[in-house]
Amino acid sequence: KVGEVKTVDDNDKFCDVLKLCLKEHLSVIPRLAMGILEIQDYVSGDECDRFMTTLLRSRISRRVIAEQHLALTETFHSPWHFPGKPTHTAPEDDFVGEIFLRCNAKEIIEKCAKTASDLTKKAFGSNVRLPEVKLLGHLDTTFPYIPSHLEYIIGELLRNSIQAVVEQTPAGTHPEPIEVLICEAAQHVIIRVSDRGGGVERDLLPYLWSFAKGPRRHKRLDALRKVPRLAATMQELQPPPSDPDAKYVAGDKFAGSLSTLSGRPPDLRLGIGLPMSRIYAEYWAGSLELISLEGYGCDTFLQISKLGNKNEVLSTRASMDAV
Repeated sequence: KVGEVKTVDDNDKFCDVLKLCLKEHLSVIPRLAMGILEIQDYVSGDECDRFMTTLLRSRISRRVIAEQHLALTETFHSPWHFPGKPTHTAPEDDFVGEIFLRCNAKEIIEKCAKTASDLTKKAFGSNVRLPEVKLLGHLDTTFPYIPSHLEYIIGELLRNSIQAVVEQTPAGTHPEPIEVLICEAAQHVIIRVSDRGGGVERDLLPYLWSFAKGPRRHKRLDALRKVPRLAATMQELQPPPSDPDAKYVAGDKFAGSLSTLSGRPPDLRLGIGLPMSRIYAEYWAGSLELISLEGYGCDTFLQISKLGNKNEVLSTRASMDAV
């Protein structure tokens, strides 16, 4: 039990407890996913997905609160932060804890495209030909968001598209480009990812957004057993930093407070990327949809609310009691 926080030292001790709790609960996602796959013969897929969605949405909200408190504490202790400072601004002023007020869609897509390309090279070999990721539309679009959440969604979409295109491209030919269109409206930003990776097989479409993976159940279960911890961030797929105890720095607009606490082999496919991405998107009042043309490719549409946490979709006590 943590006592009432009355001083800065009390808060620092409280933050140490928060960090420990966040680290200890990194095993929740893989264990939940494994449990869903193991009980698939006894519980309907719809009921399993409803249970997972409610629990994961609740988990996201709790972690957002905890990570936000940690990030605000780091900001308070940063040398550039002091009350009553002059009106001139620093780059760090675009952050409020974990929330980046001016997320640039183009920058995040380019960063995720590079990471996804690097992961594909690790999976297929350094000599593999990779498709070009072309950006179109409103390239100056900015909006408030938590970068690690957006990176995870965009990273999963681009990773799926790049690998699908690579697998569909005949040897000796250049892969078709992947087009990412950014469309800014008054209250929303829509990002469309279009690829020519052959689309999704018809027998897999019913399980695309489900944690119960149908015909690939046993394959996904074996993969999840190799992942004891999972933060569901794009950073955990990148090589760890040289300093494992490095702290979160609010001024780094692509930093994630949990990026050093978990990891998994970059070529290991777990089958939970799309359903997790949809939960992240819907948590912030957005949406994620995929249209597949089997034999040709996929168009994936990510809708992002520009209203920040004003549209935050929280799990209610009633919804938690119902699962």
